[in-house]
Amino acid sequence: MRALFLALVLGLAQATAACAQDPVEAAQSLIEGQIEAFLHDDAATAYSFAAPGIKALFPDKDSFLAMVKKSYRPVYRPGNYAFGKGRAIDNGAVVYQEVLITGRDDKDWTAIYQITRQPDGGYKIGSVQILPNAMSEGI
Repeated sequence: MRALFLALVLGLAQATAACAQDPVEAAQSLIEGQIEAFLHDDAATAYSFAAPGIKALFPDKDSFLAMVKKSYRPVYRPGNYAFGKGRAIDNGAVVYQEVLITGRDDKDWTAIYQITRQPDGGYKIGSVQILPNAMSEGI
């Protein structure tokens, strides 16, 4: 009983901290988690970061992962990546985050993520636009 109570308290504290976290930091954490899942071919975890609109288009983890492999190869298998500029709008309801990627083929890309706050206060990835050889000019 005591262990269950402690687990509930710790879970609540983590959820509260995540909601209180800076929106740009939350977005970056989300993106890192999804990229790590891609690097480990963990389709279920990668899919869990997708917003409901993405899940409506790709109703299961396998179709989602197939789309990412085909259309977002630099995100699926980055050689290296770093966060560029990030910006929260509407009091953190939407976050735009640049991710500067060097692919495993040494080509440079910029991925622009749109992260949206969900009704539960958490964030999900709503869309990603990927541009070849793009220089960071702000978002």
